[in-house]
Parts: sequence; structure tokens; C-alpha cells
Amino acid sequence: MTIQHLSRLIAAPFTPMQKDGSLNLALVPEYYAFLKRNGVTGAFINGSTGEGVSTTSKEKMQVVTAWAKATREDPDFKVMTLLGGTSLADCKDQALHAKEEGLYAVSLTSPFYFKPASVEALAECCADVAAVVPDMPFYYYHIPVLTGVGYAMIDLLKAVDGRILNFAGVKYTHEDFMDYQSCISYQHNKFDMLWGRDENMLAALAVGAKAAVGSTFNYAAPLYYWLMNAFQQGDLTQARALQQQSIDMIRLLGKYGGIATGKAYMKMVGIDCGGFRLPVRNMNDAQMEVFRTEVLSLGFKEFCSRR
Repeated sequence: MTIQHLSRLIAAPFTPMQKDGSLNLALVPEYYAFLKRNGVTGAFINGSTGEGVSTTSKEKMQVVTAWAKATREDPDFKVMTLLGGTSLADCKDQALHAKEEGLYAVSLTSPFYFKPASVEALAECCADVAAVVPDMPFYYYHIPVLTGVGYAMIDLLKAVDGRILNFAGVKYTHEDFMDYQSCISYQHNKFDMLWGRDENMLAALAVGAKAAVGSTFNYAAPLYYWLMNAFQQGDLTQARALQQQSIDMIRLLGKYGGIATGKAYMKMVGIDCGGFRLPVRNMNDAQMEVFRTEVLSLGFKEFCSRR
């Protein structure tokens, strides 16, 4: 399989929810059109931002179907899904469903209860799942802060190279730039290395990143395109200033409760994805008003995504 190297911004969408916590997939076509209008080139669904660990296997497949239907006439918009869960059998069922629905790619993160004891064991997990969809690009999702599995990805690339023919690359959500640069350089840039830390994008661009997957691209895509353009034009002063705006925005995620705050940002750009499921906590109305005031003080209206 020829490995395609993706470029630009790929959003990690929130899974829209009703007030009772059930899926609200009727919103997906509008959500897709919103991302497309703001220059986003793809969607990484059912990941951390999409609450893939809080949805059932059946629900993840319903999310896949909704995004596949909404984007079917747009082959340039790449949709990939995280095959969630600690059961590789479930992951294989989800992979086959994603293939049937015509998604571009699938991704797997490490099992995080019974963890693979070595890079070789992790490669074996990847090979087991990737084999059921040999014609689809397969990405590993490296996010050790949540999985507790922190093997160097350069070692994983060496372990899968020539063994998993549809292994396309890694969604790299970690801060080890030495490892990340080594992965980019491996076999003359053979694998597609998707950057996954929005707050460190400038540093990733400096070592060769060409595409990024992130949650804040849902609601602040213009900011990151300005950053990328400034870097490409050699204006590092401007690029650093834009990255700092990103950091200031992202700091509010932690200040107001974590990942669920992203859906509050979405409400501010006119896309109401509801709340997060337990155990994640959502803001109450009073907290939302304080949050809104602080967000606007950052100049959010100047760099946010537009409807």
C-alpha cells in the first residue's frame, strides 16, 4: 500500500449528545459543513475528544455511520475512527464496520488495562487488528498520558515496518520531540506522523510536522492556519505570538474542568454538542457565564472558527 501523507488540520470532533446523554447524530452533517467551511481537511472520530472510551461499541459504529454518510460525496475530507476498547475482538468488528461504511482509515491505541509488556507485544496487537482491513490505512494512536503505555514510537515503527503493510503512521499525542523527529526521519519520511498536541504545534512544525489532529481545531482553526502560515513564511515572532494565544485558550480547558470545556467552546461558535458523559463533569450555567467572559477577553471572536 502506498502511504499517503496527510496535511493541514484534522479535527478530533466531539460526539454530539442530547441532554439525557444519548447520541445526537442529526447534528453531524452541520458539524461536518462547519469544519469544512473553516478549512479543516478531515476528522478523527471516536477518540478522546469524541468520548470513544465512554460510548459502547454499537454507539461508536453509529457515529461512524453518521460521519460516513455526511462526508460520502467529499473524498478529500478524510475521516478515520479510533477503534476503542480493551477488547481487540471488538476493535476488529469496528474496523470491519468502518471499511463497510467507506471511511478513509482506522486507528488503534494500546490496550490500557492488560497492557502490552513490550513493543513487540504492542506491534502484535496492531498486526492482529490491521489484518482484518488490509486495504485501509492503519494508524497507531500514541497517547501515553491516558493509556499508560509509553514505548518509543521509533521502536514501534521498526517493529511494524514490512510486517503490517497497511500501517500508515502514528497520531502522536506526546511531548517527546526526540522520538517524534526520529519517527519522521525513519526510512526517509516513510510513515505519516500526525501531531496531536495543539499547544506545541510550533515546535512540531520545526521538526517537520505537516499535519495535526486536535480538539481545538474544532473551534479555532483560523488561529492554527495563521500560525502555520507564519511559520512557513519565516515569521517566527508572529508564529510564537499565535502559539501563545493557543496556549492561553487551552489553559482555560484545565481551569474550567478539563475536556468537557471543549464543548463549551463549541457552544460559543454556535455548534451545541451537549455535555460529556460521566465521569467527566460539565460546567453549570453560572460557571459557563464566567467562562464566556474570560474566553472573550482572549480575543476569541477574532480567531475562532466561523459558521
